[in-house]
Amino acid sequence: MILTIAHDTVYRYDQPMRGVVQSQRLTPARFDGQRVIDWVVEVRGDDGAQIVQGGGFRDGAGDWVQGCTVVGPVREVVVSVRGMVETTNLSGVLRGHRERIRPEVYLTCTPATAADSGLRDLAQDATVGIGGALDRAHALAGAIRKAIVYRPGVTEAHTTAAEALALGEGVCQDHANAMVGAAISLGMPARYVSGYLQATEDGAPHEAAHAWAEVWVPDLGWVGFDASNGVCPDDHYVRQGSGRDAREAAPIRGIARGPGREEMDVKVAVEVAQQ
Repeated sequence: MILTIAHDTVYRYDQPMRGVVQSQRLTPARFDGQRVIDWVVEVRGDDGAQIVQGGGFRDGAGDWVQGCTVVGPVREVVVSVRGMVETTNLSGVLRGHRERIRPEVYLTCTPATAADSGLRDLAQDATVGIGGALDRAHALAGAIRKAIVYRPGVTEAHTTAAEALALGEGVCQDHANAMVGAAISLGMPARYVSGYLQATEDGAPHEAAHAWAEVWVPDLGWVGFDASNGVCPDDHYVRQGSGRDAREAAPIRGIARGPGREEMDVKVAVEVAQQ
């Protein structure tokens, strides 16, 4: 499948800022399940603002990280992504992805993914009597989907996996964080993944930023699990970057220098260009 992606992130400040520095994970991952046909990232600021592209590198997890600085004064920064990716259904297996970090590194939780007694009990109950790592991961994803009902607007960016489970509601970020924490509580390496999802039956554009989790399965490697939709990622998904939680895997991380308050608006559309 060939997917076209339009992703715009707009930062607005109520006072002019001296500058903005960003670390961007906006380039799709390289592995057997997807091939970039065309991809352009453009950063714009106010008239007079200077855009300085920093160095780029591939980190130990295999993700491309690009630095960018906007020299102000600036009151608005727009990061625009346009691209086309060919995807192949590998049933969630991250085959052909090159990285240097050992899976055992992902046995450490962050505050966002740390399992409390509730999340640990859910993980134990969901996998009792199940031996294989792949089957245990599937069982975890199913249990999390039932325990955290998908409902936008009830959680926020800083909501932890334990808090979302206690609330019983959340979005894809909460499902992914909970999946990571639950898997780690069972001694299974797991990580958070950010990307895009084409989810409309007619292939039309729609709001499509998405997140899921990957669990390390011996003899298979990293396997993706989208607890929000109850599936493993297929050719409707575009994988961007990964981390131990949502903050580490965020497409854009940065800091603004100045006294102004920041507002952010994100729009993402994914469309099927060709079957």
